[in-house]
Amino acid sequence: MENVSADPRNKATRLVILGGGPGGYEAAMGAAQLGANVTVVERAGMGGSAVLTDVVPSKTLIATADAVRRVQHAETFGVHIEGIDDAQTDFSVVNHRLLELAKEQSSDIRTGLERAGVRIVVGEGRLLDRKNIAVSHPDGSEQTIQADAILLAVGAHPRELPTAKPDGERIFNWTQIYNMNEVPEHLIVVGSGVTGAEFASAYNLLGAKVTLVSSRDRVLPGEDADAAAVLEDTFKENGVNVVSQARAEGVERKGDKVFVSLADGRVLEGSHCLIAVGGIPNTEGLGLEEVGVQLTDSGHIKVDGVSRTTVTNIYSAGDCTGVFALASVAAMQGRIAVAHLLGDSVKPLDLNLVSSNVFTSPEIATVGVSQRAVAEGKYQANIIKVDLNTNARAKMMNVEKGFVKIVSRKGSGTVIGGVVVAPRASELIFSLALAVQNSLHVDDVAETFSVYPSLSGSLAEAARRLHRRM
Repeated sequence: MENVSADPRNKATRLVILGGGPGGYEAAMGAAQLGANVTVVERAGMGGSAVLTDVVPSKTLIATADAVRRVQHAETFGVHIEGIDDAQTDFSVVNHRLLELAKEQSSDIRTGLERAGVRIVVGEGRLLDRKNIAVSHPDGSEQTIQADAILLAVGAHPRELPTAKPDGERIFNWTQIYNMNEVPEHLIVVGSGVTGAEFASAYNLLGAKVTLVSSRDRVLPGEDADAAAVLEDTFKENGVNVVSQARAEGVERKGDKVFVSLADGRVLEGSHCLIAVGGIPNTEGLGLEEVGVQLTDSGHIKVDGVSRTTVTNIYSAGDCTGVFALASVAAMQGRIAVAHLLGDSVKPLDLNLVSSNVFTSPEIATVGVSQRAVAEGKYQANIIKVDLNTNARAKMMNVEKGFVKIVSRKGSGTVIGGVVVAPRASELIFSLALAVQNSLHVDDVAETFSVYPSLSGSLAEAARRLHRRM
């Protein structure tokens, strides 16, 4: 790979980044590469909550659950494992492994930043004015850091219900759930969005009885309806009890039991409860409004397409902006911010290009324009859905549920969206993301060689079917 030289014009630019999560550390790396003088202020550890308490540990837990699934289904492949019915999950090992992996990833990020010349300051920052940041250190001392530009990548924390306060022992938010040292007897998950669905799927595979409380009529209300239906069918087959159109009003602990009160008067009894009802931006007490940084009614930082706030030298990236609560989006916002600040080539953030994944079993990956947007008349498009039950590789892998879906613009035939429901959908969606990003024609996808047998072969098949519908 060709070495990229730092732009000497940027050496005088002092960039201070509050927050070392994906939005912060990706921006720091990019800015250092472009020649800026970069300081990152982080209170917990590099990688932020995404690495230490959220994405990395949760997906490691899910990987463990997937290993259990494969072992449980080994006999369908003719593989007989003695004592498989007695197989148990050692949660002390599982949790130790996932937390160690998180620490290791955090350390790797810090090492990479330091090698790039980024200065890392441990502490909490707040704005004194648009060019000065006060940092409070863990030992109680304070310092002031001067900046030419500031990037706010302060993230978010779990939302809590006033009548359901987590105690870290029986009632958890998503950062505390790794405190358990054994598989819960009966986990009640409040919230059927991505976080709730992922933990419900994982703990079900790990052997817990799981009840999922959804205030809507289905799980994953924000995702593709066909994909959500596949997941709900899988949940039912695996014994997950989905309580739909039910709003939790409170959670009470009594000894080794928890009781979840619903708005309709019902009370659910379990051994543990996970509250997964969204996040709150970490914008309070930073001095933002005093320097002119405008917030939304929900407390998120208002940004434009290049991550700029209402103050010209202050940018923002990540969950604190309320765009998409995805590490990949935070990272992209951070990279766009420094590119705009330092005069590099830049394209504004286009949410129609975002690919995302729900790490349930099966996984659900999406990119671009949704079928819902087409149904609402926002786009004129053709849609093809190809089930995986006829795919040879899927049969070999014992994949009975799943599909691929491609959305193409009517008339032009360009690929504008897609959905994949399958094992490792997070990997398969990349080819559709490339097609959406580069406005490829369905024939470009259809005429590209795919391996036989492969799950990706169904993407080519869907594209071939769309050829006849342009």
